[in-house]
Amino acid sequence: MALIMIGERINGLFKDMAKAIQERNPQPIQELAIKQTRAGARFIDINTGPAVDDPEKVMPWLVEVVESVVDTPISIDTVKVKAIEAGLKAVKKKPALINSTTAERKHLEQILPLAKHYGAAVIGLAMNEKGVPKDATDRTAIAMEIVAAADEFGIPLTDLYIDPLTLPVGVAQEHAPEALETIRQVKILSDPAPKTVVGLSNISQKTLHRPLINRTFLIMAMTCGLDAAIVDVTDNDLVDAAITSSILLNKEVYSDSFLKVGRGQ
Repeated sequence: MALIMIGERINGLFKDMAKAIQERNPQPIQELAIKQTRAGARFIDINTGPAVDDPEKVMPWLVEVVESVVDTPISIDTVKVKAIEAGLKAVKKKPALINSTTAERKHLEQILPLAKHYGAAVIGLAMNEKGVPKDATDRTAIAMEIVAAADEFGIPLTDLYIDPLTLPVGVAQEHAPEALETIRQVKILSDPAPKTVVGLSNISQKTLHRPLINRTFLIMAMTCGLDAAIVDVTDNDLVDAAITSSILLNKEVYSDSFLKVGRGQ
């Protein structure tokens, strides 16, 4: 299976999107949704960001704006439980993806029933109330707690994505190999195994060579069993590297037009 790319750019943290969301201007959002879909996004992540005080009202609007121009499934990205449910209610093109829950029991008890009720997949972060563990052993143990909770709440493991958590290499370099090892262990220890996912841009925050670091880490993670990544799908070099890696890892059949095929063209 080719890497599942989740487009990250419709997010109120970006200035252009913050302005569009605040002004309720659908055009820039729709243009970006179309661009990401054409680039090969399998999900479009939407996040109101800090630009609004009422994400519970804005999230359904964002869902409707995106779904009016593309058929690509939506990833609902917010820490506000009410905004997650409001977004899920608005989604018409199934399945949706919830981004995300930690392993804290109170969070699992809020998010997993929503995923079950609305038939949504869900991202589980390998962290709990104590924060992000430094080593892969502890991250994997937390990931297995999320796996067990998903089973308890009736979430198919094929609909669960485990995020080992990538931290900026500039300040937490020692975490990168631990995240990679967590991906390996998660794929080994559960049968069936959940999917694995990373928020790729985290690894390169505040570095001088962001595209190169993102691209290199993505390829390394794919060799460890990575299934999905939240990425800038408009970065052509990154997408080319991901598609080529799927070929070289024998997850997709080679053809001379593999770059077009990988983008669904």
